[in-house]
Amino acid sequence: MSATAAPALEVAGVHVALQGKPVLRDLSCSLADGECRAVVGLNGAGKTTALRVILGMLRPTAGRVLLYGRDIASTSRDVWRQVGHLVETPFSYPELTARQNIEAAARLHGADPGHTGRAVERMSEVLALTGWLDVPVRRLSLGTRQKVGLVGALAHEPNVVVLDEPTNGLDPLAVVGFRELLREVTGRGGAVLVTGHHFDELTRLADRVEVLHRGRIIDTIVPEEPGRPAGTDLERVFFDAVLAADLAADSTALESGAGPDARTDTSRERTEVS
Repeated sequence: MSATAAPALEVAGVHVALQGKPVLRDLSCSLADGECRAVVGLNGAGKTTALRVILGMLRPTAGRVLLYGRDIASTSRDVWRQVGHLVETPFSYPELTARQNIEAAARLHGADPGHTGRAVERMSEVLALTGWLDVPVRRLSLGTRQKVGLVGALAHEPNVVVLDEPTNGLDPLAVVGFRELLREVTGRGGAVLVTGHHFDELTRLADRVEVLHRGRIIDTIVPEEPGRPAGTDLERVFFDAVLAADLAADSTALESGAGPDARTDTSRERTEVS
């Protein structure tokens, strides 16, 4: 990306409140062309909510999201055609085959049918999905449906890919194949944002790992950064960051006179909102 080019994706000062409770608080981050960035956090930290805002599924209370410098609130359909996504469980029509579901998703993104067909065959082979392409989705296992959702998100060769815990339900062989598909995306200059819980997997995928806690990014971990522990030791970095953030929040609450109940209320929020 050139010095003057807009980031592929930019989240600027996003706040979200649901039923009067803050879920995202001044969330800001950016994603460059050719970069894979991960977001990790405890259950209820706001990961899925953040992805919904980024994809225009949920309107923020404040702040904005930009795709290639254009506010998603007013951007054109052509820009959205460059995006591929999978959030929570894969959506599919149970009476259609895996292939038909994937092709339908690609057509909605304006992809060329012939090119899509070749991409589906290639990606399905990488994920060991080929033998299930012509089986109705209602007959597929959870892991195989996840593969269908992933191919559906990638078959139109998007420039921006947003995936929520993409390796859920995948067998080890498919996880390796999935890494290969994401490397293809970033290798051609695409930008990838993923969420997850498993550090050993995220560090294999991502250039940077954002720690999201109580709706805020509290740390950015670069797996190969000098002075940082590598591999699974990043779990220690994550928990240290979370503990430090909680201690700081407790101190602020006590100084303001809010008392320990403020911490309890926030903990309850994390169990209610994903």
